[in-house]
Amino acid sequence: MRILVVEDDAALRGQLVQAMVAAGHTVETAADGRQGHYLGEVEDFDAVVLDLGLPLLDGLSVLRRWRAAQRPMPVLILTARSAWQEKVAGIDAGADDYLAKPFQMEELMARLRALLRRRAEHGSALWQCGPIALDTRQARVLVDGQLLSLTSHEFKLLALLMQRKGEVLSRTELAEHIYAQDSERDSNTIEVFVGRLRRKLPAGSIETVRGLGYRLVDATTA
Repeated sequence: MRILVVEDDAALRGQLVQAMVAAGHTVETAADGRQGHYLGEVEDFDAVVLDLGLPLLDGLSVLRRWRAAQRPMPVLILTARSAWQEKVAGIDAGADDYLAKPFQMEELMARLRALLRRRAEHGSALWQCGPIALDTRQARVLVDGQLLSLTSHEFKLLALLMQRKGEVLSRTELAEHIYAQDSERDSNTIEVFVGRLRRKLPAGSIETVRGLGYRLVDATTA
């Protein structure tokens, strides 16, 4: 999944990125409220981790502007403030969850997984498409119960296809979710990753919709 982290503390920001990348996510970052607001306004993210105490533009103002602009991504607020009034203010501004500092990284990742499940309308950490099972908690994929060996890009690609199974996703859309903002987003390489995935998944699992993109289907019912 594609996550935006808006946090001005460089050390914490680095820890968050490390944990999320290890979990198979693509992560964009911003160190102040203005940059964070801009990225959340012009880019599509599956979830946002947003600090309240940001320079240039505070987190609540960022969140209110996103919601006023009908930006729908789930937002997990981070803050050193723990008063219940501030939690209420965050929720009223449009936050989906709230975590006070200091926190355990395991708890933050669990809360993030919950937000992603709700967004994808999945009720558990295990996503299923026929014989293919993707465990979001352990960042692993099984086919008929057998563990599949995937590269990080292959995992990210499959995770997005699983999240939106049955939908046609363009190469550009897939590339945006796989590559970080400051890297070369070459949609042509998606064909390579799709080809590799096809060789590892049951035949017919990834369909090509000519001129539009790819979609994941249950090959056992196709």
